[in-house]
Formats: sequence, C-alpha cells, structure tokens
Amino acid sequence: MTHRLFHRVFAVLLAFVLVALLLSALASHFLLFDLVRSHLRGHLEAVAAAIDRHLPPAEGPDADLQAALERTMARRPWPVFAAVWSRDGRRLAFTLADLPRPRPGATDSHWLASESGAALAVPLADGRVIVLEPRRPPRPLGFLAAVLGLAALLALASYPVARLVTRRVETLETSVRRLGEGDLGARVEIAGDDELTSLARSFNLTAERLQRLVEAQRRVLASASHELRSPLARLRVALELAREDPAGGRRRLDDAVAEVAELDALVEELLLAGRLELQAPRRTADAVDVGALLAEEAVRVGASAAVEPVPMHADARLLRVLVRNLLENARRHGGGPVEAGIAVQPGARRAVRLWVADRGPGVPEAERERIFEPFYRRAGHAEGEDGGVGLGLYLVRRIAQAYGGAAECRARDGGGSVFEVTLSEPPATDARSAPRG
Repeated sequence: MTHRLFHRVFAVLLAFVLVALLLSALASHFLLFDLVRSHLRGHLEAVAAAIDRHLPPAEGPDADLQAALERTMARRPWPVFAAVWSRDGRRLAFTLADLPRPRPGATDSHWLASESGAALAVPLADGRVIVLEPRRPPRPLGFLAAVLGLAALLALASYPVARLVTRRVETLETSVRRLGEGDLGARVEIAGDDELTSLARSFNLTAERLQRLVEAQRRVLASASHELRSPLARLRVALELAREDPAGGRRRLDDAVAEVAELDALVEELLLAGRLELQAPRRTADAVDVGALLAEEAVRVGASAAVEPVPMHADARLLRVLVRNLLENARRHGGGPVEAGIAVQPGARRAVRLWVADRGPGVPEAERERIFEPFYRRAGHAEGEDGGVGLGLYLVRRIAQAYGGAAECRARDGGGSVFEVTLSEPPATDARSAPRG
C-alpha cells in the first residue's frame, strides 16, 4: 500500500512538472509568436530581395529563370525553399514543388498556409511573386530523444521529492502496523515541523496512552484474578458447610452473604477502575459542593472536617468514591483522630485541594507510592481483614488523575500520614459521556 502511495505521489509530481513545462512552453509560444513572426518576415523579405537581384527579366524563358534560381540558391544556401510565380498565377521556377500559390492581386508581402508550416509571399516590382518557406527538415528520432531525455531528467528530479514525502509516511505506517501486531513500544521518530510531524506526535501520544492503559489493565486483571479466588473459596466453603450442617446453616448463609457483598464491592470497583482508564469524566451541568460532600462523609466515619463551600462541576458519585475511600483508609489503617479539610488553590486554573490526616503509625517512604497500586497491602494487613478489597487508594489516584490532578501520601508532623488530593474542573463539554461511578 505504501509503495502504491509512493508511485501515485511520484506520478502526480512528474505529471505536474510536465504539465507546468508544457503550459510554460505554450505561454511562451503565444507571447513570442508575433515577435518571432515579425523577425522571420523581415528575414524572408531580405532573402527575396537578394534573389530578385539575380533573376533574369520577366520576358525571358522559364528555363533561364529556373537555372538562375537554382544558381542563386546554391551560391548562398539560405535555409529556405523558394518558388517564383507569374502575375497571372503561373509557377515559373521553384526549388520545392509543393509551395503554396500566392493570393492574386496582392501588393504586399503576406503569409500563406503550407503543409510544413507558414510560407511568405513577397511581390516584386515587375509583378512576379517569390514564395519563401523556411526549411524544417523532419527529425522525429531526435525530437523523440529530446522528449525522453527531458522526461528522464524530470523523473530524476521528482524521485527524491516523492521519497522525502512518502518515506515518513512509510515509517508511520510501519509503526502503526507494529502497534496493531501487539508491539506496544512502537514509536515514530519526531523530525521536522509540519502536518506529518503533528501526526507522528499524536501517534506517539496515542501509543503511549494505549501502552499505559493495557499495562494497567493487565495489572488490575492479574491482581483481580488472584483476589477473586479468596472470597469465592470462602463462599464455597460456607455453602458446603451449610449443606452438611443444617442446624448451623443460618450462620453459614450469613457468612456467604458477606462474601457475596465483598465480591460485589470488588466487581463494582473493578468496573469503575476500567471505566476511568477508558474514558475521562466530563464537566457536569450542575455544580457539586465538594465541601458539603466531605463534611457528610466525615460524619459517617467519625472524623472532624474543616470545610468551606467549594462548588465544582464534576461527577458527584466519583467525588463521593474518592472522599469515602480516603476517609475509610484513614479509619482502617491510621490511628487517633482523623481530620479532613478542603480549600481552593489560587492560580490561573481553578483547582481544589483536599486532604485527610491521621495519627497512625504512618507509611514508610518506600511504600508511599506502592500503596496506590491495585490490591497492594502493607505487611501486617491480611487479605480482607479490614473489610477492604485493596482498590480504595488506587481509585483515589485514578479519579484525581481523571480530573487533571494528583494524589500523594506524605508523613505528618508529629506522627501519622497525610493524604492530599488536587482536582481540577474538566473542560466544559457534554456531560452525558461521563462515566457513572
């Protein structure tokens, strides 16, 4: 396909140059036609005057006139053919038999149409007329060779230009094919500053985002496949024990319901994580008071919150997931009183800063990034013992990134941890495409 594109570009470029050359030649011909014809007329009239000086009188025999004309043309080999006509339109002498007949009664020189080109009729003082036609010996092979040589030169000049355009397209096509075949590291070298450069840059950004998306999905899927085994195994054991021990079946069924609830929470958070990876949330028509939302969730977990009204055009369900996961994480893994706050950061782009702090043992510096990975659990926190599914902080960071912000963990002065999130309002676009939490 790429080579066909090169051939088309090369053919179009060559045709364009040939047509431009042809049009230039035609324009030059029409512009210079009158000038060339005027110069040729003067030249042929001078030749006719020179021939007239060597011609015998009009009363002489035609044979003498023919001989004189031949001697004159042989003595000075002008590049023309000549014929002498009488006043009454009779051909008297000639060097080429098929020269055209002059117009009868004309007193001035005039052009005549001939088979091989234009001929000029020049009346003489004695009434005779000399017809002169420039020699144009046919050279078809030479003309063909000139045309072919010119076409070859144009082809040589057009080839590197066509290659310059299509080589970068070929490189881009190769990278797209590699990406389609599963090579997520395929990239295009950025060179130049034109539309193809912009296309290559867009491809690299798309490939990078696709690579991050696929790798994140692989990590989540691998972790989820492991995490799903435990509640499923416990659910199966609970159901088998309920079947074998009808007396204690109610308690076993309660355990099974709890396992189903954990599975439901895990699947819901996995679906939410997948939607955030595939599509960023959009700006909503109605503003959400993030401060009021934080205060409401803080009361639910028994945390204290210093809040102020902070309206934000964003998905309320996503913001609630973010706030709830932060507070639940502090309640489960922190210690002492849990505090929260919110403020609007000054700057050209409106941003919201939200933080949750505790007085627990803190998070070691080496783990402050890993705790945001899906299903990561610190040492001493057994699977499912705290009621979590291991995706809370992962979703916090993904939601923050989806809203153009970030999430980080740092040590708190006096002991404990501070989780800080920044959020920015998404662009003012159609809110109907926002993922539902």
